[in-house]
Amino acid sequence: MSSALRTQMTDNLKAAMRAGDALRVSTLRMMTARLKDFDIAARPKGVTEIPDAEIIAMLRGMVKSRRESEAQYRAVNRAELADKEAAEIVIIEAFLPQTLEGAALAAAVDQAIAATGALGAKDMGKVIAALKQAHGTDLDMGVTSALVKEKLAAQ
Repeated sequence: MSSALRTQMTDNLKAAMRAGDALRVSTLRMMTARLKDFDIAARPKGVTEIPDAEIIAMLRGMVKSRRESEAQYRAVNRAELADKEAAEIVIIEAFLPQTLEGAALAAAVDQAIAATGALGAKDMGKVIAALKQAHGTDLDMGVTSALVKEKLAAQ
């Protein structure tokens, strides 16, 4: 059984190939190859295809590494390589769900802190667990962790 994200990737790859969009084709092939690697790694656990939640985590990891590469390329004045990384980020992010940001994220963090009764940094794990349970793939964990840490330190 194929997931919606897998089907979307395959359909987008076919369309990009028909359109002759080389960057999109190479990025989508890279994404599907990485997905296949994750599927193979999950086989010993009895899983033939990783679920969408893990695919989203994989894609977020790909975006993170490209952002880091883009920053490094810009630091050494390699604009053409940085621009390629930025373009790949846009393609990958098209497959990611919208994440909680700004006031919505702050409200979710405040609610999780109140629900868990967190009193300080030592309770960060409980707050993160509550957020993951309530919002799952709607969270960018890098941003969320930083905000939780900031709010718990202020208590």
